[in-house]
Amino acid sequence: MLKINPLGSFNNPYQKQSASQRANAAGTNKTERDKVEISQTAKQMQSGETNIRQEKIDALKQKVEAGTHQVDAEKAAKKFMDFWTGK
Repeated sequence: MLKINPLGSFNNPYQKQSASQRANAAGTNKTERDKVEISQTAKQMQSGETNIRQEKIDALKQKVEAGTHQVDAEKAAKKFMDFWTGK
């Protein structure tokens, strides 16, 4: 017959995790800081290249407002298919 003692030690994973987190927090170096690095591509995007894009956007807006902008349905469908098929 197996005797179960309710007052004995038991394995509680939550207590182990909590103890582990406290130990890690105590051992961390408080002087470390998060660091952000901006890639070269992002730096180029922040520079003058955005002006070129803005000029394209403004030109497209003018065409849409004037009613002269025409969408090539085949080209748009191909772009959609390429996107969804991962090409």
